[in-house]
Amino acid sequence: MIELVRRLDPDRWAVHVACFRAEGEWFSRAAECARSVTAFPIDGFARRATIAQMRAFARWCHERAIALVHTTDLYSNIFFLPGAAFARVPVRIGSRREIAAGKSLAQLAMQRASYACAHHVVANAGAVATRLRAEGIGASKIALIPNGLDLARFQPRSEHAASRTVAMVANLRPGKGHDTLIDAAALVLRRLPDVRFELIGDGTERESLVQRAEQRGVAHAVTFLGHVDDVPGRLAQAAVFTLPSESEAFPNAVLEAMACGLPVVASEVGGIREVVQHGQTGYLVPPRNPEALADRLCELLTQPALADSWGAHGRQLVEARYSFERMVNSIASLYDQALTHRLPTWAGHSQYASF
Repeated sequence: MIELVRRLDPDRWAVHVACFRAEGEWFSRAAECARSVTAFPIDGFARRATIAQMRAFARWCHERAIALVHTTDLYSNIFFLPGAAFARVPVRIGSRREIAAGKSLAQLAMQRASYACAHHVVANAGAVATRLRAEGIGASKIALIPNGLDLARFQPRSEHAASRTVAMVANLRPGKGHDTLIDAAALVLRRLPDVRFELIGDGTERESLVQRAEQRGVAHAVTFLGHVDDVPGRLAQAAVFTLPSESEAFPNAVLEAMACGLPVVASEVGGIREVVQHGQTGYLVPPRNPEALADRLCELLTQPALADSWGAHGRQLVEARYSFERMVNSIASLYDQALTHRLPTWAGHSQYASF
């Protein structure tokens, strides 16, 4: 969403940002390109003060003559879509960027209710669109627009990495498959003792995963790098990328690895199946299957020419389908179509609110 705010044509779109709190690591990148930034702080949905803030948001929409509201995630869907409907904003667009992992039944129910206030819901993967339909969202209401990448940040490798390094980028939380990778690492090291594994990302499962690596006898070969600022630089030093998740909506980490020219070994789940072409840009394996994961990793680690070929194909695929330009153009087109349908006097200019 931040890159969308930064890249929408300022001659056509006046972007106003509303948020819960005007802070955070990425706040400045959005704020510097917006006409205004306004915070509507809340401490939960089951509070009287939240209704007051929703009314304040509705007034905010009226004061700025907002014609289109586009929300970003579960919490902004739940709060800002009903607020925009109360304000009678002409076009209201929600987003869905995950399937259901990590969300409570109550959260999912509230989000489904909020979608009733939206004219469209943007899904970032076919698997997400399928989930929306299963939740009762009409197919005509769903707009499938995959994520994009700033390809300039991810330069493809000029040649195969000299070291045998397997990289993984994901938060250390349940369901991401770090435990499966550690179990697979023990099998890989029996055949290829010089392989090393780099886990980029941090989270609540770090301590238990470190213990698992020690118990499996692979602690010497597994490095927990935590937060890394230069992810493209780390990926450029790897030979293979892996993401053995149990569930995944649209895997930006896989796109980034492919943009760096890495072959991928990942679970055959969710949106991963839409990005990784089995036998062309990498391998798809069953989730929670360390044996299959280890076999495929070893195949690519011992066949550098094949790994290079698949990595180059992956880069070409990302360039063709997943650039930021393509994503922004698709969303801007959705805005135009929705505004033209709901505002007969739409002339190509509007106030746009992003959350």
